[in-house]
Amino acid sequence: MDVELAALGEFREKPAGTIRITATENAADAVLLPALEKILPNYPDIKVEVIIDYGLSNIVAEQYDAGIRPGGLVAKDMIAVRVGPDMRMAVIGAPSYFAGRKKPRTPQDLTEHNCLNLRLPTHGGLYAWQFEKNGRDLNVRVEGQLVFNGAGALLSAALRGFGLAYITETQVQPYLVSGQLVRVLADWCPPFSGYHLYYPSRRQSSPAFSLLVEALRYRGRGQTASG
Repeated sequence: MDVELAALGEFREKPAGTIRITATENAADAVLLPALEKILPNYPDIKVEVIIDYGLSNIVAEQYDAGIRPGGLVAKDMIAVRVGPDMRMAVIGAPSYFAGRKKPRTPQDLTEHNCLNLRLPTHGGLYAWQFEKNGRDLNVRVEGQLVFNGAGALLSAALRGFGLAYITETQVQPYLVSGQLVRVLADWCPPFSGYHLYYPSRRQSSPAFSLLVEALRYRGRGQTASG
């Protein structure tokens, strides 16, 4: 009987169940999938549903177990666990786009360029490009012919020369190295707090969720996400 009870206790603690997480494409690719590579092959009873979302959804109302966002966008009443290094944004365009055009030297120069916009579903508006230099903050509402609701399409359009895009450095680094994209206004894009996993403080952690949190937890120091 003692052996059977011990086996039953072990079964109850075995990580299992479905975890629902909301994240952007880049967060899923750069942070979540590498962590899942470490645990899913060893725990076949864990299932993870990843919902790609740029709408900054309310994870409680939408019944998600957790979300992944940059640290500055996490609500104060949530538990936040850092899962990635500091990040930077990048303003980029294809060499073909810059042919015959002057490169912007300041964010104000963007008014003379065809910019690729991102629409956030939650707010219904276009995402303002945020810049900072020497303690000066600027939010620029850019104009252009194309609007998307995902960063993947922004990147594809930029590579095809449709205009300038404002996107995370990690997503564009390989194309900058290969010369397929050119970066501008780098001195106006300082590092900011990287990705955090966040979830309600009242959430009871299952063994599966605790395992995922530990696999995601960022342990580096003093690095920026540059590739």
